Amino acid sequence: MQFRVSIIGFGRMGRCYLRTFQQSPHYRVTHIFDPSPDCRELAARQAPEACIDTDETAALVSADIDVVCLCALADVRKRQIEQAVAAGKHVITEKPIADTVERERELVALAEEAASKGLFLTVNMYLLNSWYHHEMRRIVDSGELGELAIMRICHMTPGLAPGEGHEAEGPSFHDCGMHYVGLARFLAQSEYNTWHAQALRMWSWKDPWWLQAHGTMQNGIVFDITQGFVYGQMSKDQTHNSYVELIGTQGFCHMTHDFKTAVIDLRGVNVTERIERPHGGKNIDVIVEQMAQSISSGQRHPDMPRFSDSAIASEMAWRMLDDARQHEMPAIGTLDELEAIRERRRNLKDGYGLLPRNNKNV
Repeated sequence: MQFRVSIIGFGRMGRCYLRTFQQSPHYRVTHIFDPSPDCRELAARQAPEACIDTDETAALVSADIDVVCLCALADVRKRQIEQAVAAGKHVITEKPIADTVERERELVALAEEAASKGLFLTVNMYLLNSWYHHEMRRIVDSGELGELAIMRICHMTPGLAPGEGHEAEGPSFHDCGMHYVGLARFLAQSEYNTWHAQALRMWSWKDPWWLQAHGTMQNGIVFDITQGFVYGQMSKDQTHNSYVELIGTQGFCHMTHDFKTAVIDLRGVNVTERIERPHGGKNIDVIVEQMAQSISSGQRHPDMPRFSDSAIASEMAWRMLDDARQHEMPAIGTLDELEAIRERRRNLKDGYGLLPRNNKNV
């Protein structure tokens, strides 16, 4: 059985979803909406069988749609989700599910109500679907580390520069960092208890673009999370620093990746092992398969992220940002440096988190 899907927003993520849906035997893309004529022109070339809508409402509620995929920005998501659910559609959305904590909470309640009517709503918290994080949870459960005590998470790339977009999603620690806030909760299998955050206003931008938070989970595990799009923005050869380390009372495991291959180094009580597999990217293929299985069976896939996973991670990321603002938040660097970074990124053909320079091209 094929499920008919519409895509709202045909920027970078919308195009990724289209490719995934086209490669899946479970879906047929029937509608694509984007307010940009250039994006609609590109969509018409890449999905000639789809209706390229100039009316957003039609792409949300039309009778020939089973699943709505939301890839626009967070400030319009709540309204779009409400329209889709009212029309009886299943929903896949990018994170965060809305642009304020209050609206996110309202959508969590809406998702619970929709579930009682047989609708499935999910959000692309892709780290919760990454094979290497599930493998690390399995290692913890196996007892090879003893009792999990310490989680260390770091993700620094050149990444999105301040002022390039995504303002509705907030500073980098919310826009990107909420993924890692959600990941720590998943790995610890516990809610947050205490936290302290220190941030830095790189290039004297108004918002922090690097933040480190540490604290405790309710089950006593301690964590530290470091995130920032600050890692060698002007380096001749760009790279990144991304790892997750779980330290137990008797052993540890460490994961790192290069966005192509992920590697887990396990030093357990009984097992020393190197586990190496393809990274998996944004895991869009995983989430669309989970949705297809859920609709087909009528039972929610157990690993499919919930709206509550996103809402809790989002709220905690905002709280950590708020905590950082209570302390000295130095401003280092200049706005002139930032403009040079933006200019470089406008001309890069291969880099981290680049936005489409011309919507007529992929």
